[in-house]
Amino acid sequence: MLRSQQPFYYMKQSDKENLVNFLYEDNHILVLIKESNISTQPTDINPHSLQNLAKDFIKEKYKKKGDVFLHPVHRLDKAVCGIVLFAKTSKALKRLNEQMREKKIIRKYIAEVEGKFLKKQSKLKDYIVHLSHRAKIVKKDHKGAKLALLAYTVIKETKNTTVLQIELFTGRYHQIRTQFSNISHPILGDTKYGSKKAFDKIHLCSYFLEFSHPIQKKRMTFEIKPFFLK
Repeated sequence: MLRSQQPFYYMKQSDKENLVNFLYEDNHILVLIKESNISTQPTDINPHSLQNLAKDFIKEKYKKKGDVFLHPVHRLDKAVCGIVLFAKTSKALKRLNEQMREKKIIRKYIAEVEGKFLKKQSKLKDYIVHLSHRAKIVKKDHKGAKLALLAYTVIKETKNTTVLQIELFTGRYHQIRTQFSNISHPILGDTKYGSKKAFDKIHLCSYFLEFSHPIQKKRMTFEIKPFFLK
């Protein structure tokens, strides 16, 4: 298990605010830590993203003249921090996508939410639609509704908040944020989904990732400590 190893960093000479935090790299995959408030992938409106920063790193490190092949196997919301897995080859991407479809990639999150829970361990099952820049819980027969399923376990309580470990079984847009807001436990700092207090970063981190290496086949596990845990 790679547990909060001291990662190495790359900073673009032209922009000292751009920092890429690496956990692992080989010829086939790249495992990065995404900071809050940066997109996983570029958009038509904003090219600034973790993917493009990592491409710049690879291009410079290996002196590549052409385009760099690099694709995320999964994505995190812009507001969410944590571990992201990238494929560096088309073969690796195909095999890792197969693992995603077969539910063989395990992703776990830690969140700090408002309020206390009567049930210290449970599952949330809802149906979600993706609206413009947000998600909404709807009935099962609603047009475009998709199943959203997760499990949570309480790991710590403070006076007004609860820290949860969360395992995702589906990967819907804003899923964790929407589902906990729906039961009146919004993520701390997530004013978009009902949090009473605003912070620079919402308290939600994808802290654990486990998958099989697409070429070597060995199981690989990565784990980091969320910034909001002391």
